[in-house]
Amino acid sequence: MIGRRPAVMTALALACGLSTGAWAQAWPSKPVTLMVSYPPGGGADLIARLIAPKLGEALGQTVIIENRPGGSGQIAAGAVARAPADGYTLLFDASSYAVTPTLFPNSPYKQGKAFKTVAVTALFPNVVLVNAQFPAKTAAELVAAARVKTDQVAFASSGNGSAQHIAGVLFEQAAKVEMMHVPYKGGGPALTDVIGGQVPVFFGNVASTLQYVKQGKLRPLAVSGRQRSAALPEVPTGAEAGLPGFEMYEWNGLFAPAGTPAPVVERLSRAVQQALAAPEVKARIVELGGEPFQGGVAESGKFVEAELKRMSTLIKERHITVE
Repeated sequence: MIGRRPAVMTALALACGLSTGAWAQAWPSKPVTLMVSYPPGGGADLIARLIAPKLGEALGQTVIIENRPGGSGQIAAGAVARAPADGYTLLFDASSYAVTPTLFPNSPYKQGKAFKTVAVTALFPNVVLVNAQFPAKTAAELVAAARVKTDQVAFASSGNGSAQHIAGVLFEQAAKVEMMHVPYKGGGPALTDVIGGQVPVFFGNVASTLQYVKQGKLRPLAVSGRQRSAALPEVPTGAEAGLPGFEMYEWNGLFAPAGTPAPVVERLSRAVQQALAAPEVKARIVELGGEPFQGGVAESGKFVEAELKRMSTLIKERHITVE
């Protein structure tokens, strides 16, 4: 059904005496909905609500945020995949978008066929964190400890295949060590136990853990970005800490149903870039430890495609499954 929508929309446009280009120029004529794949208050929701007002200004229409959490993003993605490909119902997802196709091979939709990438909005590096009482003061000391006591140097995550788990696996690969993975049912409980000392290590994104670093409850050892984080300028990158290849970002992106006309996708992408360029939006993303994404539809599409391939290879090689 999705594959037939462009032809149907073109036929409707021609029947009304409009070319598809003219139809796209008339878009949007009503509010646009961003269906966020995670709950209110989470990282994806925060960025969606940050850019929504500026996105609305650029489009000349109200942008509505609708949260559809659950299923590692599959509930929201499934709803958008089934929505009309008219640019009015869009998916706002997180980096789990690149993980779910391999973790959930029986999903009723496939990212590469069901969606068009509109824009990547922001990149957030992960940070290697240890409990404040843990003896390791540097990434090298953590690696040394893990080599001596693999079964005692554990890291917590919000579950198998989560961003924290993937970051931990990438750290193990870069450091050539193995650590015990302790999956929790959610990032909150995992982080609470790391702060409390029950598990020593956590691979969180800068935005969600920065407050605990500032409070002295967690000690940052390295960030997974290509460059140091503006929020943690004193913390080395993985490469600087002797961990070449330890590079990972949690990110947010905007996606449209696959049949959405290219002119609409392009206009959406330009509107997102305009929103990200607003000084207050850019400043807030940097304050949270992130980087506004640089690039339009083509660059965003290449980034997402590379992430899909990278995550698929990693998950298969490390035999990561959901329980």
